[in-house]
Amino acid sequence: MRIILSILLFFQLSFSQTEQYTILISFDGFRWDYLNRGLTPNIDQLKSNGVYAESLEPVFPTKTFPNHYSIVTGLYPDNHGIILNEFRDPVTNAKYIIWDSSVVTNPKWYKGESIWENAKKQNVITASYFWPGSEIKDVKRQPNYFEKYNHNLPYDKRIEGVLNWLQLPFSERPKIVAMYFDATDSKGHRFGPNSKELNSAIQQLDSVIGKIVSGLEKLNLLSKTNIIITTDHGMTELSIERIVKINELVSAETFIEWSEPIMFVWPLEGKIEEVYSQLKSKESHFKTYKANEMISEFNFGKSNLLPPIMLVADLGWMLSTHEPTERELQRFYPGNHGFKHTEKDMHGIFVAAGPSFKKNFKTKILRTIDIYPLLCKINNLIPSKNIDGDLSKIDFITIGKK
Repeated sequence: MRIILSILLFFQLSFSQTEQYTILISFDGFRWDYLNRGLTPNIDQLKSNGVYAESLEPVFPTKTFPNHYSIVTGLYPDNHGIILNEFRDPVTNAKYIIWDSSVVTNPKWYKGESIWENAKKQNVITASYFWPGSEIKDVKRQPNYFEKYNHNLPYDKRIEGVLNWLQLPFSERPKIVAMYFDATDSKGHRFGPNSKELNSAIQQLDSVIGKIVSGLEKLNLLSKTNIIITTDHGMTELSIERIVKINELVSAETFIEWSEPIMFVWPLEGKIEEVYSQLKSKESHFKTYKANEMISEFNFGKSNLLPPIMLVADLGWMLSTHEPTERELQRFYPGNHGFKHTEKDMHGIFVAAGPSFKKNFKTKILRTIDIYPLLCKINNLIPSKNIDGDLSKIDFITIGKK
């Protein structure tokens, strides 16, 4: 019996030596050039030990929930259903609002298959600490472990929670863990991307990486763990002097919603062409599109949740029907996002280090939409069918690929 136990222990230890983990970390609103401010020694260390991109191009619209769900599904928002942080079903009039927990946990809004749903089908354990879309009230579509979002939970507690998951018995331990931190988005909105408060947020998030790395070292898991740092979008500076009052440009009756860089325009029946022509002829600091006109330029416009006309502001401008309220001033000024995904200010970061990645390897712009197939590859998962992401556009950053 003792010999048999020794053999079993040997095989278990041998298997654990080859086992890999992935920690996917999102720094909300961490613009691509924040790494150039000399404030990120811990991330810089990962860069030298791994892969980093010039920038990461998000999907349109450059908003938090659409991009986070694209990262974990490999689908454009048109196809995964989360088209904005807030939107309305024009048929039922039901609203999706990210601050309403009863709404964000309703599985009806979420299409496609997330990485944790896919992994669960392949008997791979996953976990999420606050990743948008991970709290769906459908056990088949949830990570094995997840925490309900608590905006005020200290970052150290989040790190501690993840490290605790990685100390579970081997058979219960998650192989893929997702984490979310808001600091650069919150400070970027409130104080702007060039503020001292934003710089403090950059330093705070860099310290998060230092603590995660230190924690993995203590658990003897660092050499077995792929750490991927990514972003949902960037941030740009705004001014209340740069607002276009759209309601003043349209004479026909319309229903206008979702002020910001993106505006939905619902003309009354029979008025679509009239309203479109009026807005098109008065374009100044914004562009006017019919939904089907956006597809080739934005990979956006097919969803039945979208209006017949959409407006997209030029970088640094806002669209509105009124003077900004105090709440809007706090949420959207002097920094915001949501603009065209190809604008460099909307780009984020991509840094990855670990056993799957090349070392000290810099690449040009990567795409958010391709992270999902990358996650599948490095975790030996068969990806979902019919995704929009393309492994060939990112696979070259892994070991063994040219």
